Amino acid sequence: MSHRRVNKRTVVIAGAAAAALAGAAVLLPNANASPDKSAEAKTFSSQAAVKLATGLASDLGGNAAGWYYQGDSKQLVMNVLNEDAANDVRAKGAVAKIVANSLTELKATTKTLSDNASIPGTAWSIDPKTNKVRVLADRTVTGTKWATLTKAVDGLAGTATVQRTNGEFKKFDGTDETQPGANGGADQGGADDGAGQGAGQGGADDGAGQGAGQGGADGGAGQGAGDGQGAGDGQGAGDGQGAGDGQGAGDGEQAGALDGGDAIFGGGARCSLGFNVEVDGAPAFLTAGHCGNISETWATDQAGAQQVGTTAESQFPVSDFALVTYDDANTQASSTVDLQDGTTQQITQVAEASVGLAVKRSGSTTGVTDGTVTGLNATVNYGNGDIVNGLIQTDVCAEPGDSGGAMFAEDAAVGLTSGGSGDCTQGGETFFQPVSTALQATGAVIGGDNGAGGGGAGDGAGDGAGQGAGDGAGAGDGAGQGDGAGQGDGAGAGDGVGQGAEGGAQEGGAANGGAAGDNGAVGNGDNGAVGNGDNGAVGDGSGDAVGDGNAANHS
Repeated sequence: MSHRRVNKRTVVIAGAAAAALAGAAVLLPNANASPDKSAEAKTFSSQAAVKLATGLASDLGGNAAGWYYQGDSKQLVMNVLNEDAANDVRAKGAVAKIVANSLTELKATTKTLSDNASIPGTAWSIDPKTNKVRVLADRTVTGTKWATLTKAVDGLAGTATVQRTNGEFKKFDGTDETQPGANGGADQGGADDGAGQGAGQGGADDGAGQGAGQGGADGGAGQGAGDGQGAGDGQGAGDGQGAGDGQGAGDGEQAGALDGGDAIFGGGARCSLGFNVEVDGAPAFLTAGHCGNISETWATDQAGAQQVGTTAESQFPVSDFALVTYDDANTQASSTVDLQDGTTQQITQVAEASVGLAVKRSGSTTGVTDGTVTGLNATVNYGNGDIVNGLIQTDVCAEPGDSGGAMFAEDAAVGLTSGGSGDCTQGGETFFQPVSTALQATGAVIGGDNGAGGGGAGDGAGDGAGQGAGDGAGAGDGAGQGDGAGQGDGAGAGDGVGQGAEGGAQEGGAANGGAAGDNGAVGNGDNGAVGNGDNGAVGDGSGDAVGDGNAANHS
């Protein structure tokens, strides 16, 4: 609405003019009022907004035309077709926006595009902010392809718009030529027998893998456990050879559990893990379907020595998700996403995406990036017949190798990275497979019991307790909670805690020895033998857990 500017000068207003002005004064309050009364709307968390919008859409039926979340004001905006529906929306505390196009009309538009303009390098999604279908064409759409696309959009009676994107739509699986990013966590085994990524990141010269702590240089004498010599005869964990004889875990055959966003390798490709799940009580994880189509087996290293899982189900194209089961049925797969900074995000639930929702993505090439959801029910044509429907469109960046990686909103799983255009230097669009669809199709569950297998492992001790697999990793004889580490003989609550030359004042132990030197308390020093990794037997990677009877992994 336009407003005319009034000169600030004294005027004499006669009869009719005065009456006209008085009438205008009566009408102005209504003319200036916001048509959707957003100032009176309530604020909602994103998850509460999804719940309310779903209920309103069900109640309003055909009078609802989509909705979106305003992250800055934390308000829900509901598109409706008439004033009666708008009043119902306002009564629930949401913002009502009367629009021209019904959701049925917008869905019909997407079908017309699929039938008449299915061109490689194009994508479209319903944009509730504009109440139109937003069509994107990448740089490969030229000549007759561009003419066909624009003709189709022009014939859609104003229900669609088309625009260019500078990049090229592609799936984001990596190959041997693409390298994992510094924060991607792909194949970062330490030097000289350091454990591979599956059991963490081994230190130099026989350092223990991260799953059994972080062994230090030259054997990394452990701290305060086993007569002051660390876990497993003072050589980190598992006789000082990393976790599992220096091969990652389990004698080099199987790696431990991973977090969302960590690298997985198979069939000459590198992808990223999405979310750990459970299927019929067994540990598994989700990743992209186009990754699942590439390889039957997956490892945590490029050479494939540390095999972690086997593809059980894969759907691509049309959808884009795969279910990979952990080869070791005893794998303790935490419901967490790797934040690529030494910390993780706990995932406890699943959320449906909404336009305007703030999200983050973790992947093995570019680490963690963030952005917002920009479209729903998206279709993208990657070429060669690879067309995927029902995706979430975002302005989050990603690059090859990030495929399958986790998209999440706080503690909620939202999507699995599929593909897009651009990169994390120039920016671009990225499309995600909704996690909810993948879970429903596979029968998997996420986030139960603080994550699939993320609960405690008991109080004590002995061979096989803890989380690793194989001698020297997780719960073997040399690490975790076996003899010489955790709560076995000579560690924690066992004999000789803190009494060796470098026993250290271990928290929770019997700190009779001198204060810790370079080796510090268990799990806290540079060379701690018990740490935060998924295969570590003692929780939280600090000395407090050793000697207190806490055997659970809380990474």
